[in-house]
Amino acid sequence: QVQLVESGGGLVQPGGSLRLSCVASGSIFSILAMGWYRQAPGSQRELVAGITSGGSTNYADAVKGRFTISRDNAKNTMYLQMNRLKPEDTAVYYCNGRPVLLSWGQGTQVTVSS
Repeated sequence: QVQLVESGGGLVQPGGSLRLSCVASGSIFSILAMGWYRQAPGSQRELVAGITSGGSTNYADAVKGRFTISRDNAKNTMYLQMNRLKPEDTAVYYCNGRPVLLSWGQGTQVTVSS
C-alpha cells in the first residue's frame, strides 16, 4: 500500500512562491504517472499538473507558466514549484497517481492572501 505525504504549504502574499513536496512510500512510485491536485472550498478537486514516469509534464491552463512539476524517482518524491501565486490558487493541494489509483493523503493547505 503506497502512502502519500504532502508538505510545503503555507500562507503567502500574492505574487509569492511556494514549493510543495510529495513523498511516496513503496517501490512503485517510479513507474507511476503522478499529478498534483487541488481542492478549494466549495469546489471539486481538480488536476493542476501531471508528470509521467519519464518526466513529461502537462499543466492546467490556470497555472501554465507559473507552476512547475518535477520528480526525483530515487527519492520517491514529487515537487510543485509555484510562482506568481494568486488568491485563486488558495486550496488544499494533494498528490496522487494519474489516473487516481492511491489513497489520498492529508494534503497541504496553500493560502494566498495579503
